[in-house]
Amino acid sequence: MLKYYNYDIVFQEIPDEVTLAINLTCCPNRCDGCHSPHLWEDIGAELTSDEIDAILRSYLGRITCVCLMGGDNDKNAVEAMAAYIKRKYELRFAWYSGREEFPSNIEDFDYVKLGRYDKEKGGLKSADTNQRIYKVNDDFSLNVVEMRSPKFKV
Repeated sequence: MLKYYNYDIVFQEIPDEVTLAINLTCCPNRCDGCHSPHLWEDIGAELTSDEIDAILRSYLGRITCVCLMGGDNDKNAVEAMAAYIKRKYELRFAWYSGREEFPSNIEDFDYVKLGRYDKEKGGLKSADTNQRIYKVNDDFSLNVVEMRSPKFKV
């Protein structure tokens, strides 16, 4: 089961996308230096298809992508939500996981970020990061997305 705490439109998580980022709770990773340790807790509302419909209703036409931030506690539910969003809304779908494993089936994913946050190595914009974001191509091959380019500087 997926639970979410909050959501917002973001512009830097996924390149060239206006993304609705949904922060999921029950994170099992507990990364040292995590910017959102409250997301480790079992709090928030269940993210069901009815709930995603209610959330997306007010954002359609304003976003190009939905990104689940977390969900490592139930990878199968993330994959099911990806399929639901892709088929019903035809939006791009991204997943930020603190793990190292790709989804079992990447058919419904446009982007996948993998890697436990390591405060010594920094996030995606750090030259030393262990995290990677991948673009899933139409043939399901993967390209690493370079987030340290001048286009993505804060």
